[in-house]
Amino acid sequence: MPVKIAIVDDHTMMVQAIASMISQHPGFEVILTARNGKAFIDELTGRDELPDLMLLDINMPVMGGVETASWIQKNFPAVRILCLTMNDDELSIIRMFRSGAKGYLLKDADEDELLFAIECVMTKGFYYSDFVARVMLDTFKTESRQAPPEVVASIRDREIEFLELCCSDLSYKQIADEMHLSPKTIDGYREALFAKTGTKSRVGLVLYAIRHGIVKI
Repeated sequence: MPVKIAIVDDHTMMVQAIASMISQHPGFEVILTARNGKAFIDELTGRDELPDLMLLDINMPVMGGVETASWIQKNFPAVRILCLTMNDDELSIIRMFRSGAKGYLLKDADEDELLFAIECVMTKGFYYSDFVARVMLDTFKTESRQAPPEVVASIRDREIEFLELCCSDLSYKQIADEMHLSPKTIDGYREALFAKTGTKSRVGLVLYAIRHGIVKI
């Protein structure tokens, strides 16, 4: 039985090229393509045949890769997710793995590496390219796992909950709705955490929290 693959990407020519390339290999079959996460979910819901693996981009209109991966992980956990993107920043990598991705590959990878990544995710359950492995190693070095005790002690439970939600692609307004708080209160959490951690942006705050083990990947 060939591995059934879905491709979710808003670049039509990229989807067509990848689908054509994959279809040339007898061990793989592209059964579904979609231009964003919402379109993919609409196609998937009620479908008898599910993909074994999906190639998922991050930056897409309507519903991006992080939100899509989280939904798939919750509703169809048997569908393995291999992120295929141009995003080479640390936060994108962390967010995708937090959301359920089993592998992460940049779009400049060649055909052999893409096929190898698909095989690894299907047989081993994961795939880390050399680039991603270096990023993850830098992020999770033992010596950077512990924040200063006084910082940890000063962060309240609700602030930790806020940090967890900051790791998603939710807007601050959506975070306020999720926590059943006013946007003004959320602004207060953000500014307090900036002061406690010495960071100046949401990205910096999230990376600080993950690197120091305040939130878990």
